[in-house]
Amino acid sequence: MSYFANKKVVVTGGAGFLGRHVVAELRRRGCEKIFVPRSSQYNLVDGDAVRRLYRDASPDLVIHLAAQVGGIGANRDNPGKFFYENLMMGLQLIEEGRKVQLPQLVAAGTICAYPKFAPVPFREDDLWNGYPEETNAPYGLAKKMLLVQSQAYRQQYNFNSQVVLIVNLYGPQDNFDLQTSHAIPGIIRKISDAQKSGANEIVLWGDGTPTREFLFVEDAAEGVLAACEHGGNSDPVNLGCGFEISIAELATKIADLMNYHGRFVYDHSKPNGQPRRFVDITRARTCFGWAAKTPLDQGLRRTIDWWRNQSP
Repeated sequence: MSYFANKKVVVTGGAGFLGRHVVAELRRRGCEKIFVPRSSQYNLVDGDAVRRLYRDASPDLVIHLAAQVGGIGANRDNPGKFFYENLMMGLQLIEEGRKVQLPQLVAAGTICAYPKFAPVPFREDDLWNGYPEETNAPYGLAKKMLLVQSQAYRQQYNFNSQVVLIVNLYGPQDNFDLQTSHAIPGIIRKISDAQKSGANEIVLWGDGTPTREFLFVEDAAEGVLAACEHGGNSDPVNLGCGFEISIAELATKIADLMNYHGRFVYDHSKPNGQPRRFVDITRARTCFGWAAKTPLDQGLRRTIDWWRNQSP
């Protein structure tokens, strides 16, 4: 029988990008009691709403994926909002969960929590060896506090929780809004718009040299559920795919897959973000028996096809 078959599971952010795939995977594994709180009914920043959520759902497991999140531009424009709302959602869910003796909580952290110049590949033991990259530090630090709280609550209250640190996600149903999107959907959208307008030039932020690690969203959903099944402590665990690619190389690859022959121009007045992002995934393999399985080209094709089917 599936680990999730008879559990009542709350998935915060279950209507979001990662959340939709986690919910679908839960259903595939036989979970029939899934509660997805919507922000219009349960504002998780508010303690009363979180307490009401626990009363209404009475969960056995909370998978906390809800977040205020975006790319470099969104982080730069909303540092206070991203810090406060992400911090308060996590604090409230864990504290109120402790009070009602919630059996288990697994939360999604972020690669943004790592120090700006952490040794590559990022290992979980290096999390505290420096300050995060400035453009997304408020978001990264708010999410990092989930880890502090998780470890402190296990130590004092024996509260069963774990935080997984997830690299950049991509895939079908991603956010393609150019004001708030991450790199892959942003580049796909820009190429798509250029093809429709006949433009032979696309402007990208920074200088193209930063590297990133991209995890297909379905793989990430399986990684989150592996943490639920196998997590036995509150040590942080990286979820990544084991490779890095520069933004310039990524843009070229997407252009080739979309048959776009224009050129990319880099706006050096815009921030690059963290110089490199690439994680060590040994702990996920060892503790969860999990590894990503979707090659980048395959995942990009599926993402491009989904976008082309959605856009007019």
